[in-house]
Amino acid sequence: MLEEVKYSLEKLKKASKKLDDAVREAIDELDRDGAIQRFEFTFEVFWKTLRIFLEYEGYRCAGPRSCIKEAARRGFLKEAEIVLDMLEDRNKTSYIYDESTAKEIFERIKQEYVEVFRTNIDLLRDFIGE
Repeated sequence: MLEEVKYSLEKLKKASKKLDDAVREAIDELDRDGAIQRFEFTFEVFWKTLRIFLEYEGYRCAGPRSCIKEAARRGFLKEAEIVLDMLEDRNKTSYIYDESTAKEIFERIKQEYVEVFRTNIDLLRDFIGE
């Protein structure tokens, strides 16, 4: 099971790095849209990594919201409120698309979310002793 935890964390680190690159390099609408798609993917990997960590610790959660809340309670998630905002934004980008929403979400990704991913990856790495 520890190998699954490590593999999941490695996958998350790679996704987060690609998101960071996409955000820093975005210069037009197409780049922004690509960065938003990378955010969607990174968020999926992130919450599923949290689920794997929880299972490793003997806890079960049903979906992203319950995994986020449980991970925060267990101490291996920082800034849970922002992560819940990320979930809302992921849902918006997945189901409803308009230009102004895309711009707002991209700015949050750029200003907050990339760093929140980085902070929590470091916390998870510490948790498993990497």
